[in-house]
Amino acid sequence: MRLAAKAGAALAASASTFVLSCTAAYAIGDDESQAPPSGGAGGASGGTLTASAATTRIKVTQESGGTGSSTRSLAPVDPNWEPPACWYEPVATPQQLKEAVDRLKKNPNGDLVPVTPSLSWGEELMVDHYEKGQDNTDSGFSYKNYNLGKDGMFWRGVINKNRENDAESYDCERTLFWQNANTLPDDDHAPTPDILAGYAYDKINVPQTEVDLKPATRSTVNLPTWVWLDKATFKEVKVRAELPDAGVWAETTAKPIALHLDAGTEDAETYPASGNCAINEDGSIGTPYTKGDADRIPPCGVRYLRATNGTPYQLKASITWQISWEGSGGAQGDLPDGTFETTQNMTVQEIQSVNR
Repeated sequence: MRLAAKAGAALAASASTFVLSCTAAYAIGDDESQAPPSGGAGGASGGTLTASAATTRIKVTQESGGTGSSTRSLAPVDPNWEPPACWYEPVATPQQLKEAVDRLKKNPNGDLVPVTPSLSWGEELMVDHYEKGQDNTDSGFSYKNYNLGKDGMFWRGVINKNRENDAESYDCERTLFWQNANTLPDDDHAPTPDILAGYAYDKINVPQTEVDLKPATRSTVNLPTWVWLDKATFKEVKVRAELPDAGVWAETTAKPIALHLDAGTEDAETYPASGNCAINEDGSIGTPYTKGDADRIPPCGVRYLRATNGTPYQLKASITWQISWEGSGGAQGDLPDGTFETTQNMTVQEIQSVNR
């Protein structure tokens, strides 16, 4: 599908002088005081329209939780869920677009102007389409004198860097188009709050902390191992994604709701039997072991029925995070739960009594 799209564009280029280019493109908006895009590689410092199809102006902020070098991303419980592959963003004011074409006029053999994530135009098409108001590309629209004096911006598609090889990343190929200020495109790929919420989901990082065990890493056949997490260990993680030029934002929140234990062998029992340890009201999981609890059944734990023989069991602890979001205009919703799994080695000995 992608090869066919590129081949068709290449044939059209010979007839109408536009050129496919992701490496040579003229940047629009070289104002050094302007904040640079948050991702991808730009053709110019502070540029708002660059050669990189994965450059985005979406600002991502970690509002709470999920900080530190030991954080990791979540895996959606729903294997069919994916973050958005592409969307549209404002990339240039009328003045910035005019300046880019003016530079191209001064250097006709220079770089081209990207008008879609995969398509770039030279001077002739840019002048006809955006200065003279002549549509000779069957795009269905054109603009006179770059829409100077009008309140709004020119928009272009952006590809999610994590999905740039997916066929769906070609769904945002509208040629650089005008959008009035304080409005969003009437398009399925407009950057609505739910799109930004999905983008923020992809940026959520959660703590990689191991669960607390007693006994730790070495257990005894038929003696319960207590498992717990302190209430301060896992807190809500909130990520905000906003597109300032479009006035749209979303905050995606991951809330820990359960711990699932997998003993790593069939010769074991988990507590509860399902292996699912619920989050307590205070945010903790399970109950810490205290002296004298050796013979009690833990609310969250595991009991091994057979000793290890040189190779430790792999005790897996998987935290389920419930994902919700709210955004501009009062929008809100839910996204698929996410999980994060850690593995700890467990050596089990035959001795039936141990000093704990």
